[in-house]
Amino acid sequence: MRKIILGLILSVFSLHAFAQIMPAPDREEGDGPYDRLIIRGVTLIDGTGAPPVGPVDIVVEKNRITRIQTVGYPGLPISDAKRPEANDSTQVLDLEGHYLLPGFVDMHGHIGGTGQGTPAEYVYKLWMAHGVTTIRDPSAGNGLNWVLNEKNRSLSNQITAPRILAYTAFGADLDRKMVKDTSETEEKERIPITTPEQAKAWVNENKAKGADGIKFFGAKPEVMQAAISENKRIGLRSAMHHQQLDVARWNVLHSARAGLTSMEHWYGLPEALFEDRTIQDFRLDYNYQNEQHRFAEAGKLWKQAAEPYSEHWNKVMNELLELDFTLDPTFNIYEANRDLMRARRAEWHDAYTLPSLWRFYSPSRQSHGSYWFDWTTEEEMLWKENYRLWMTFVNEYKNRGGRVTTGSDSGFIYQLYGFAYIRELELLREAGFHPLEVIRSATMYGAEALGMEKEIGTVEVGKLADFVILEENPLQNLKVLYGTGAIRIDENNQPIRVGGVKYTVKDGVVYDAKQLLADVKEIVDQHKARENARITQPGLDW
Repeated sequence: MRKIILGLILSVFSLHAFAQIMPAPDREEGDGPYDRLIIRGVTLIDGTGAPPVGPVDIVVEKNRITRIQTVGYPGLPISDAKRPEANDSTQVLDLEGHYLLPGFVDMHGHIGGTGQGTPAEYVYKLWMAHGVTTIRDPSAGNGLNWVLNEKNRSLSNQITAPRILAYTAFGADLDRKMVKDTSETEEKERIPITTPEQAKAWVNENKAKGADGIKFFGAKPEVMQAAISENKRIGLRSAMHHQQLDVARWNVLHSARAGLTSMEHWYGLPEALFEDRTIQDFRLDYNYQNEQHRFAEAGKLWKQAAEPYSEHWNKVMNELLELDFTLDPTFNIYEANRDLMRARRAEWHDAYTLPSLWRFYSPSRQSHGSYWFDWTTEEEMLWKENYRLWMTFVNEYKNRGGRVTTGSDSGFIYQLYGFAYIRELELLREAGFHPLEVIRSATMYGAEALGMEKEIGTVEVGKLADFVILEENPLQNLKVLYGTGAIRIDENNQPIRVGGVKYTVKDGVVYDAKQLLADVKEIVDQHKARENARITQPGLDW
């Protein structure tokens, strides 16, 4: 409560400044890490693709898993003789009947910012309440120095936050302290890089500053080739949103060949699949700065690509597979395009979406992703077909052994942190993934793409203790992972809510996930109250 009130007092003077530069408050939530913790009686879904097994006891010492012990059979009493012993210094969580998964990895997690008016604490707690224990911040939108400071505080568990990896926007001013907006289309005060020599110098400076990788948007081919290959040579990883402004001369195949780790969204992939054209069939009055043009025309793009399973379609897929390329589709962030009402009226908005974020989502010619100038049934139908073709490629890529990860890109287009991540899991299921394949994409494959598979991503002895624990079986219904849970009918014929993550364990620290969500609601309620007071008392000096 103290930190929430302090944040609100500061935000009275400048909400945007608070959201932009204020770090998360010191951690007051979570217990541990303990010298020794035993989690008893859970059903384990380990993230590798293996089926569930249980009951098992899991031993954690400090922040590492030291033992995983099968202790019985479903429906039978557990014999104490099989269980790891607890001594006086052991903390025990008796969670018989619960399900335990690895901590989730959000491969596309912007930490809010000025445009949305979203404080870091609000964003982190929404993620953690949904089991997200590691995020990749693409663009380091609040400034690399700011993100690295938060990263280090999270690593030492000084704050309630997921583990953070900083992927700087290519060409960003690496010393800047502030940003104007977190929009992916903003230049973000980027330094013009026009030669391969400049590109290599910037890439090496980015590593020297402590960044974990780079997020690319586009540049001249010789600059892209130099930057991506140099970044890989020095041991960093990369992601790319292939902007339409550069994709005609540099698509996903070019990036993968140069050494890009992962593509974000799907831009650049249909262009690599073109057979009877080289440029997207843009409307002739198209303007990239008009976001309805940008997103409405994008809804027609997959239809212009090669037919699924055709010779060229297979050729492109097979080359990407040979290059060990990662797809991070972020299906959820475009879902409003195929069903605006569903995304706009999602049940969590009323309780958990900040007023400032709701305004950012609303139709505007200026805010990124707020392009609802005149969104029609026709656009939605085109996007439904776009999804069908896109999902067909992604599912087959997985079927052939390709790595598909889970990213949310929340904070835009009516998608809310945490909740949107769970929706991404559902959309992978819609694409054709078995629920165990969905969980693997959310955990092990994310860890592999980050180069962290020896530390996180699966529940195995020796790895960090990052867990998602809940009372319901998420394989039977992924909706039970939402903070709002799932609706079921009880024995009295009454609808009830079930599920929601119960505990999120990050680095051996045990968090009450439902309390984190309650903290978020309190933050939202305080913001709403302050805004209502401004309306009812306009003369008050705020």
